[in-house]
Amino acid sequence: QVQLVESGGGLVPPGGSLTLSCVPSGRIFSIYDMGWYRQAPGRQRELVASISRRGMTTYADTVKGRFTISRDSAKNTLYLEMNNVKPEDTAVYYCHADPDEAAVSTHGLVEVWGQGTLVTVPS
Repeated sequence: QVQLVESGGGLVPPGGSLTLSCVPSGRIFSIYDMGWYRQAPGRQRELVASISRRGMTTYADTVKGRFTISRDSAKNTLYLEMNNVKPEDTAVYYCHADPDEAAVSTHGLVEVWGQGTLVTVPS
């Protein structure tokens, strides 16, 4: 089974920058869409950014222009670069892997979640 390990969370002042990393246990980028979600206390988990198997990226309106999702195949790592962070960015951030339809049908693959990493931006 695929496992995802996130790292890079911590305390960062408003306006600062932080980069989160996610390392899958295998080389999965060709068969899984990847994404970053976040969940703040008392709020529903929300999609922050995603990158498809084909490289298409999407962003939540709240982070557009400030965050960048990317992947490095050589390092087998997914990144979320967070710039100009705000207190409302405070949340636990989760890496997510979503298998393509063919992989689900042929091999029975399922979505995978990381354990989460906490990002705190004080006000």
